Amino acid sequence: MSLTRNLCTLVCALMFTQIVSAEGDLKLEAAARGAHRSGDNVARNAWRHPVETLAFFGINDSMTVVEIWPGGGGWYTEILAPYLRDTGLLYAANYDGNSGSDYYARNDKLFREKLAARPEVYDQVQITTLMPPTALSAAPAGSADMVVSFRNLHNWVRAGLEQDMLKAIYDALKPGGIFGLVAHRGTPEMVGIEWASKGYVSEGEAIRLAESAGFTLVGRSEINANPKDTKDYADGVWTLPPAFRRGDNGKEKYSAIGESDRMTLKFAKQR
Repeated sequence: MSLTRNLCTLVCALMFTQIVSAEGDLKLEAAARGAHRSGDNVARNAWRHPVETLAFFGINDSMTVVEIWPGGGGWYTEILAPYLRDTGLLYAANYDGNSGSDYYARNDKLFREKLAARPEVYDQVQITTLMPPTALSAAPAGSADMVVSFRNLHNWVRAGLEQDMLKAIYDALKPGGIFGLVAHRGTPEMVGIEWASKGYVSEGEAIRLAESAGFTLVGRSEINANPKDTKDYADGVWTLPPAFRRGDNGKEKYSAIGESDRMTLKFAKQR
C-alpha cells in the first residue's frame, strides 16, 4: 500500500511539473507572438528561437531576471517584459546615454521611448545602466535568479570590457543563479579583438572567459546553431541578415545562409 501511495505521489508530482512547464511555455509563446511586437520582430522568432532558448535557460515567470544591453530595439525585452510583468521582475541593464557616445545616447533614448510608449507592457521594467568603468552594477547585488545576454559578447571583447561585464553579471546573481549567454559563434581560432570586431568569438573562448569570472558551465544547446554560416565575410557577421551591410550586393546569397551561427551556453554561479 505504501509503495502504491509513493508511486502515485511521484506520478502526480511529475504530472504537475509537466502542466506547470506547459503553462509556462504557453505564456512564453504568447509573449513571443504578442500583438505589441512588429511583424518583422515576430518573424525573427524563426531564427532567434526565444521560447526554446529561454526554456533551455530554465526561466519561469516568478524570477528576477536581468537582461544585459537590450540596446535600442529591445527585441528580447518585448518577450521578457510581459512574461515577467505580473509575478516576476525584469531589470534592463542598458547603455549609458550620458557616456559621450552618440551611438549609446541614441539607443538609450530609443529604448526608453519604446518602453514609455507601451506602459501596459513595459511599466514594470526597471532600467539600470551597466557601462564600465563608471557604471558597474546591473541590479542589486545577489538579487537576480537569472541574467541573460544576447549577441553582446563580441562588443565586450572588442572594447576590453569582458572582465568587468562578467563580474557585474556574477555579482547581480544569487548563489546558484543562472547566466544564459547567446553569442555569434566563431571557429576555434577566432579569439581576440580582431575577430570580435567582425562579431565572432569562439565557443571555447566564451567558456574560458565565463569560467575565469567564476561561472561553471552547466549546459550548452544547438538551438541557435546555423551550419550554413561560413564566418569568412569581409564585413563580418553584419553581412548576414538582418543587417545586410553590403546592401543588395550578394543579398540573395546571404539570405539563403540566414542569420549567424550562435552558441547558446548556460552557466551557474556556484553556491
